[in-house]
Amino acid sequence: MARIAGVDLPKTKRVIIGLTYIYGIGRSAAEKICSEANVDVNTRVNDLTEEEVKRIRTIIQNEYKVEGALKTEVNMNIKRLMDINSVRGYRHHRGLPVHGQRTKTNARTRKGRKRLVGGKKK
Repeated sequence: MARIAGVDLPKTKRVIIGLTYIYGIGRSAAEKICSEANVDVNTRVNDLTEEEVKRIRTIIQNEYKVEGALKTEVNMNIKRLMDINSVRGYRHHRGLPVHGQRTKTNARTRKGRKRLVGGKKK
């Protein structure tokens, strides 16, 4: 079993797909890592040798910010925006869409379930 950056990679998937299970590594980064480590992208994760896993692990440690360190950086960036009272920070704080999307309709993922307001009786 290949364990890289604290993540167990799925055994039956190809290496290029397995690496995307690590937070901070997408398809293009996985391709670059495989080419630098001289690993065939069509190899299955359980067919990797210890030497290949070690090469992949060192490349990720030296060149990429992944998992906990990346999540910490992202959260610190959001906190900085909130501390300086920017519009984006305000939107993060209120749980609203940040990048200019409409909120009259849609935006349910960000705003949560619709809460109905009961009508008043006279």
